[in-house]
Amino acid sequence: MKRRTLLSAAVATPALAQGWPDRPIRLVVPFAGGTSTDIIGRLIAGQLAAGLPGATVVVDNRAGAGGTIGSLNVAQSPADGHSLLLGTIGTHAVNPHLMPGLGYDPTRDFTPIIAHSKTKILLVVRRGLGPRDMAGFIEMARTRTLSIGSPGVGTSGHLAHALLGQATGLVTTHVPYRDGGRALTDLLGGTLDAMFYHTQFVRPHIEAGTILGLGITGAGRSALLPAVPSFVEAGLPQLTVEAWWAIYGPARLPPVITERVNGVLNAALARPDTLATLDRNGIEPMGGTGAALAAFQQAELALWRDVVQRAGITAEG
Repeated sequence: MKRRTLLSAAVATPALAQGWPDRPIRLVVPFAGGTSTDIIGRLIAGQLAAGLPGATVVVDNRAGAGGTIGSLNVAQSPADGHSLLLGTIGTHAVNPHLMPGLGYDPTRDFTPIIAHSKTKILLVVRRGLGPRDMAGFIEMARTRTLSIGSPGVGTSGHLAHALLGQATGLVTTHVPYRDGGRALTDLLGGTLDAMFYHTQFVRPHIEAGTILGLGITGAGRSALLPAVPSFVEAGLPQLTVEAWWAIYGPARLPPVITERVNGVLNAALARPDTLATLDRNGIEPMGGTGAALAAFQQAELALWRDVVQRAGITAEG
């Protein structure tokens, strides 16, 4: 009986893949519309639709609880290739250390398909705050408690805030928002002192002079914002966090489907038009195999577990 079951499964898997997709593919984006994750998700949906002739790919925004609601939805979906997840540093490397009742295991309950892209994080301050560089910001933060916003608990902005405290000993107030857009609105309105966020959203405001960029993660400056020093230049090499996005399926996704999605997205990431779009938004392509994503994720899980524990970060921020 066991042999017959295994044989049936071996026959069924190619048959399933051959008819796939036979209905719209649902790409779950576990954050709200208009966020950076949503923008990347819609780019990926277009790449999948273009690379899978006749396929329809629908973006399904399931926001809430730092991305865990959408992630759990995919973890509990049938492993037939019709439900995929756009995972993030938060959903697959940080939240497992913050939320004991997460509801899913970030490795056991998913099939890693491809690491898609990543972006640096900037510290920006409101106009009129005073400091013009990181040294001035740190000096001010030692004399008064500054508020620093992020797109939410467990996001790359939240991690950058934690790393800043660990590197400098500063005690600042972390203000987690439901999404980065709301934090940016408060920053522009003057009710928030500073925030950590992605290049693509803060760049227009830095160029317009309505906010000031003090530092950016990574070894060097961004070609899009060459006037903003790296944190390495500012003497803070510990601020290395980058936001990243990756595609996952439910656990036990048939390898033939995993490989097909991986192939389509790797091919898309090699196209000049894709690279130009990412570059315009300060985003870097990643790519590679599902095994490479699994190894990268394990390294990220270990790294951010230590940061979370040292900083005493909780699900409440």
